[in-house]
Amino acid sequence: MSALSIAYYFSFRRIRLVHQSIVQNTQAAHISIVPDKRFRPICSRCGRSSRRIHSLKKRVVRDLDLASFRVWLHCQYRKIICSHCRRIVVEDLDLFAPCQRVTRRLAFYIHELCKVLTVKEVAEHLGLNWKTIRQIDKHFLEAQYGKTDTSGVRILAIDEIAIRKGHRYLTVVLDYERGRVLWTGKHRRAKTLSRFFNQMPRRDRKALKAVVMDMWDPYIKAVCQKVPHVQIVFDLFHVVAQFSRVIDKVRRAEYRKASKQEQSVFKGARYLLLKNPSNLRRIKEREHLRKLLELNEVINTVLILRDKLKHIWKYKSRTWAKKALEEWCALARCLEHSQVRKFADTLERYSYGILNHCDYPIHTGKLEGVNNKIKVIKRKAYGYHDLRYFSLKIIQAFTN
Repeated sequence: MSALSIAYYFSFRRIRLVHQSIVQNTQAAHISIVPDKRFRPICSRCGRSSRRIHSLKKRVVRDLDLASFRVWLHCQYRKIICSHCRRIVVEDLDLFAPCQRVTRRLAFYIHELCKVLTVKEVAEHLGLNWKTIRQIDKHFLEAQYGKTDTSGVRILAIDEIAIRKGHRYLTVVLDYERGRVLWTGKHRRAKTLSRFFNQMPRRDRKALKAVVMDMWDPYIKAVCQKVPHVQIVFDLFHVVAQFSRVIDKVRRAEYRKASKQEQSVFKGARYLLLKNPSNLRRIKEREHLRKLLELNEVINTVLILRDKLKHIWKYKSRTWAKKALEEWCALARCLEHSQVRKFADTLERYSYGILNHCDYPIHTGKLEGVNNKIKVIKRKAYGYHDLRYFSLKIIQAFTN
């Protein structure tokens, strides 16, 4: 008689294996399990033992696969009357949660697979419904990342990312020094960011020193209301990107003023003006840009303004940075173009965030990299219906 036994694969103290059967055609193994009566039943809610048995129930639970067979456990369990909880509860067999149709070890295995695979791929691999996979993974994520941990945070980076067409955005808050995503919220309104600050303990809010963001008034309003002592720093990338849109408007205005012969030089020059000189690798592109600058003095001046604008962020002294900003605005107003003057007024209005860069030389470059990875997470899963689950997956991806 063989001494081999599958009981070693079920090292749970409170259960006993009584029967097994294999269905060859379906590659399924069915194992019957009953509670071990040597142990007093334990409440699954409070963990206390009870002698009062209410009824016996049965449930079919999916377990980890054994070789090429999918294992189904036919579990018999007891409902007990817990004197401490004062209600009828399911006993804890240390095998499955009271409301789950999979074992705890299979649920943990599913959670580990979801770190590298999509929900659909895990569902196809295990032969389970994708909604079950998502629910299990979300349960583990809520336990680990459900509460926002803001301890030790000194500098924040705040930006938004488009999650759907039609101006649907997600606000992303990053711990700048550690590079981990702290929180995400729907929309990019002042109320959105205020919810994050409301969740922060008062001690953590006082510990904040600086926040880097773009010149978006709702975010500025939320920071000024909730953490008025924090210095706001405006990022160079967003300011230059906004000025690049001004350059494009100037190009179109000058194109309309030019003659038909000169308009041929303007054609195809949109992206040439937006590129940095170091990125013009083709000789044809450099020659085209040279002809355009020789032809139009306004565009030449606008490109000089762009280069001088980037130089403002290199100053470490607030006095010199303020002087350079004033000179830039004075030069911009010399151009008879409404969009350039309007941008100069905008810079003067938000000058405090530009000068704060001298005290805190920070930028949103880290957050832009985070946003790219978030897009990869969304694209890999072909989007997420559950925004809360999507937020937890983002936080999980940047925890380490």
